[in-house]
Amino acid sequence: MSRVSASTALAEAVTWYSALLLALMLVLSCCESSEGGDFTSMEMTSSMENLFSDKACDEIYVVREGETLNTISEKCGDPFIVEENPHIHDPDDVFPGLVIKITPFKNR
Repeated sequence: MSRVSASTALAEAVTWYSALLLALMLVLSCCESSEGGDFTSMEMTSSMENLFSDKACDEIYVVREGETLNTISEKCGDPFIVEENPHIHDPDDVFPGLVIKITPFKNR
């Protein structure tokens, strides 16, 4: 049988406790509620986007959560989004992740 030195045993124990602590922190972060005025990541992203909403939209735009074609049209200055995107069959059926083409009205 081989003997394990005290420092090796201590290092192994510290490694296991660190792994358990990391797993516990991960589980707790998933279960965290947004009560108490803390910003959720979606609220933080939304507030950061509002700060930079004056910048022009890219030609290829990915719809984010809570956006409608009307809000995107106002934000990007493109009143003809439905006409330019034949893959949008129903203007009310817009979902996060949908990729659309934007052509600002001032560029026409």
